[in-house]
Amino acid sequence: MKLSKVISIVFILLSLFGCKKEKIDELQFEKDVLNNVFVEIVDSIYMDRRVILPPPTPRIDFKTNKEDTISFHKELKEYWRNRDSIKNDKTRILIGVYDDVKKISPQETEMIVKKINVSGYSYDISKETEEYKFVFKVFENNKKFNFQNTSKYPHEKKWDLNDKSNLLFPVGTISVSRIQFNKTKTFGILAAGASCGGGKCGRGFVIIIEKKSGKWKIAKIIQTWLS
Repeated sequence: MKLSKVISIVFILLSLFGCKKEKIDELQFEKDVLNNVFVEIVDSIYMDRRVILPPPTPRIDFKTNKEDTISFHKELKEYWRNRDSIKNDKTRILIGVYDDVKKISPQETEMIVKKINVSGYSYDISKETEEYKFVFKVFENNKKFNFQNTSKYPHEKKWDLNDKSNLLFPVGTISVSRIQFNKTKTFGILAAGASCGGGKCGRGFVIIIEKKSGKWKIAKIIQTWLS
């Protein structure tokens, strides 16, 4: 085999290896960024079915056509007592996490284009097809949240919204998407969703994150849907 041909093959192999290494490094970078902002995202958007219902409203006694103030005040007092009890409870909040980190949906992409100047972003088309599993073991000692994989439980549509235990099922769920970065990797865009289970309440968001003073933080949250 001629020397020139051998050199060409070596260059091709080195090139392929370099591309693969760069791809791995890029993915690890994205994972590290998500780890930096995940708890802040959850704390900003999570839904807790134990406190999702609004306060009770006065009811009319149809016999007298007057407000039943006695029952109302009793219900309202109980409502706030439960809220305060949950607020003062130091038990970690059980949150279910969907570990599939997928692409930003077409609907969310449309919202991004309308709300954000994306001219400075370098769109990575590979994130349209590639996904990865989010490993949140790093947060197992978080003082506020107890993160568990939703796969450990029945589908969230079967969860009892009246369950106040914070033990049988998560009080809510969180999902996050792949992150698209700007060219200098100082800003990122991702989508996130939160629900309280039961298939009856949920919210979607587009979240802009920013690297400031060496740390990644949320810069802006835009709600995209509500159910």
